[in-house]
Amino acid sequence: MNTAIVHTNWNAHLYDDKHSFVFKYGEDLVDVLKPMAGERILDLGCGTGYLTSIIAASGAAVVGVDNSLEMITKAKAAYPAVEFKVLSATEFYFDEHFNAIFSNAVLHWVTEKEKAIDCMYRNLKKSGRLVLEFGGKQNVERIVTALKNSLTKHGFAENAAIPLWYFPSLNEYTGLLEKRGFRVTYAAHFNRDTQLNDTENGIKEWIKMFGTAFFKGIENAVVNEILEEVQQALVPTNYRNGQWFADYKRLRVIATK
Repeated sequence: MNTAIVHTNWNAHLYDDKHSFVFKYGEDLVDVLKPMAGERILDLGCGTGYLTSIIAASGAAVVGVDNSLEMITKAKAAYPAVEFKVLSATEFYFDEHFNAIFSNAVLHWVTEKEKAIDCMYRNLKKSGRLVLEFGGKQNVERIVTALKNSLTKHGFAENAAIPLWYFPSLNEYTGLLEKRGFRVTYAAHFNRDTQLNDTENGIKEWIKMFGTAFFKGIENAVVNEILEEVQQALVPTNYRNGQWFADYKRLRVIATK
């Protein structure tokens, strides 16, 4: 299990049920990848395997890896013809290297980013490509700010200071890739406000899915109070026309070895 990722207790059912937008948006990234029959491709942080299965349908030999046993168990059950493994983004190695490494909405969970970049480099064939998308600078900043303010107000400043995510700028991350030896051929940092599926408690459900590490050691009654406080604080900025939105900022990068 990857110690660089604070959140490890994933709810695979909740992920597929109310947060399917995470991998649905990734369909566009598969188009960027342009997988071809006969290629060997790694889906790094594959979750429940939806995008892995789309890559496999191209005829590529794809392997999906994730550090969550629950996610991999669900992926294997849903797509038994695809190969899945429980592996960390900072500690993986394959004897047979890959033509491409694909990763959607994962690398912002990996605070040991240099280790992940090194693993990707070592497991790619020469001239192999990276196709990555994850949270960039100021991603979900409104949600995070409201949550940390509420935690601090309730006396949980230490919880508010947990380094849960890594949201780099475009220059920072491309610089790390270039330092390791990659040639960055495309990079973009863009806004993508994302409609949440739960029209009543969208912000609460989003935090329950992705931010539970902030609540370690806090009683459930207090957690519920904080969740309500955060959601109410975000009504002016994140609630529009009867829908909740997460203020996503994404970083998309293509690079070659």
